[in-house]
Amino acid sequence: MKASSISARPNLFNTHALSGSLLRRGVLRQLTHLKQGQLVLIEDGERHVFGAAGSPLLGEIHVIDPAAWGLVASNGSVGAGEAFIHGYWTSPDLTAVVRVFVSNLEVLDALEGGLAKLGRPLVQALHWLNRNTRKGSQKNIAAHYDLGNDLFEQFLDPTMMYSAAQFLHADDSLEQAQLNKLERICQKLALKPTDHLLEIGTGWGSMALYAAQHYGCRVTTTTLSREQYAFTARRISDLGLQERVTLLLEDYRDLTGQYDKLVSIEMIEAVGHRFLPTYFKQCAHLLKSDGLMLLQAITIREQRYEQAKSSVDFIQRYIFPGGALPCVQKMLEVVSRDTDMNLLHMEDFGLHYARTLRLWHENFRRAQGRLTELGYDECFLRLWEFYLCYCEGGFLERTIGTAQLLLAKPSAITAPLLGRFDA
Repeated sequence: MKASSISARPNLFNTHALSGSLLRRGVLRQLTHLKQGQLVLIEDGERHVFGAAGSPLLGEIHVIDPAAWGLVASNGSVGAGEAFIHGYWTSPDLTAVVRVFVSNLEVLDALEGGLAKLGRPLVQALHWLNRNTRKGSQKNIAAHYDLGNDLFEQFLDPTMMYSAAQFLHADDSLEQAQLNKLERICQKLALKPTDHLLEIGTGWGSMALYAAQHYGCRVTTTTLSREQYAFTARRISDLGLQERVTLLLEDYRDLTGQYDKLVSIEMIEAVGHRFLPTYFKQCAHLLKSDGLMLLQAITIREQRYEQAKSSVDFIQRYIFPGGALPCVQKMLEVVSRDTDMNLLHMEDFGLHYARTLRLWHENFRRAQGRLTELGYDECFLRLWEFYLCYCEGGFLERTIGTAQLLLAKPSAITAPLLGRFDA
């Protein structure tokens, strides 16, 4: 997929039949309830200011086309994203706008009511078609990760890691921070040359290659993305690691064997709420009785988990069709109820993800000329700019986080590990 075929979700209401000024007034009325941060909205030279005067958090919106009001009124925050994709509004600091709304969730929830609420059953029904069955998972993964390796190469660092980095020093580059993350994962798993490591979710191969090269262990890694599979296969061959790294194109539910260690980096978001027990049961089944599992997950705040389960946000609509963020409490509930594993250590570093996203966004902006040459159109570029800033704002305001969970099987020798990563 090169040039995008993006179109806003069909409006469930004939907004032309409604008064445009009425829709505009309704949205502006909701904005008067902003309490945290400040929002400046400019349209045709008219300036509106909402929120806390003098707040250091300042977002600014420039409305270019009044069609934006109809999309926001009928589709809420998803409609705001659609309007941005089509160029109906812009901002000098999109992340700041996202942060203002995220820090005023009651206003955001109100925008999801009204006309947007009436269309919710249809939206949920359409999203149900994206559930992560074996066939559905293949389709959902392809919809994002098979957009083209050349796309991801333009904004990721040379490690090609597409997950939160860990900035251990103030001057760490993005590449160094990703290497920090890989090293930290290997240390938490106490990897050694005699281990056989299973990775669920290959990405572009860096975790598997790092573990094999730096710790001398055997690695079996699996992905559902054909683009990632081809890219990683070339990397394995180029490095001469065919004897140490086994690459699979298989669903995690179809894996067999017994492994000493297991790692899964930001793959659980593609599992789906319904399949969390299946996922953790399978992980426990694949581990030896003394095995360790390192899970890195994007998480949602516990207080928003149930609401998120029954809604379809911008990311699910346009970026990850089958995406579903777990909360830490739900994951631990499933682990304790459905497996023999227990939590040994947990680390949250969501603010590191915000910095990661900011650097990806900077790279993406610099690469827009090249991306246009590669065939990605303006709507696609605005879609991805909105996606990156949308996520950065969420991490900065801590409505979403990033956690590494170290899980242990009953016979795991964990005493030497305790306390090593608490500093």
